[in-house]
Amino acid sequence: MADNHGESPLAARADLLAQASVPGVVEIGEVPFQAQITLRADPKGAGAERAGTALGTMLPTQPGEVAASETVRVLWMGPDEWLLVGAQGSAEEIQSTLTEALAGEHASIVDVSAHRTVVRVAGPKAEELLSKGCALDLHPRSFEAGRCAQTMLAHAEVVLVRNSVEPPEFWVFVRSSFSRYLADWLADAASEYGRPSAAA
Repeated sequence: MADNHGESPLAARADLLAQASVPGVVEIGEVPFQAQITLRADPKGAGAERAGTALGTMLPTQPGEVAASETVRVLWMGPDEWLLVGAQGSAEEIQSTLTEALAGEHASIVDVSAHRTVVRVAGPKAEELLSKGCALDLHPRSFEAGRCAQTMLAHAEVVLVRNSVEPPEFWVFVRSSFSRYLADWLADAASEYGRPSAAA
């Protein structure tokens, strides 16, 4: 079995993102090594229902919907496509669960954990910061908790997920090859918020 230990895509930007973060205003940091599995299957088939039962949450059927159980989140990516996200090291277990549930069905189950990394953007200024490079209306009235969207952020293709409204928290899924570019952009865009005083 291949050694899956190594440096995360944004390890070299960890200090930059920490310095760009302002406690109580905006926090930016990588959430590395999340298990990510792409599933393609017939949403109306018996296999999809079995998969939902096995995962502990039914596969979402509406655009932008996110479903979740205690161990996995399922993001709607298309009429017959989902991105399943779990904790580090859980990719094999998720794949095994899906393979068993979808046995005999026409489906595709692919580990894409190395394809993207996740950047967490949180705090009162999170919406404002992301809106500098994203055309979506990120106000909670339009983009509420438990929603996802495939969009552009600073000219990079991303999957944006709102985890919560209060406190505001987003996860940004970005291709590993674009992650450092996006980290640099986020750090620069957050510079106007200043940094906490070093004085006690």
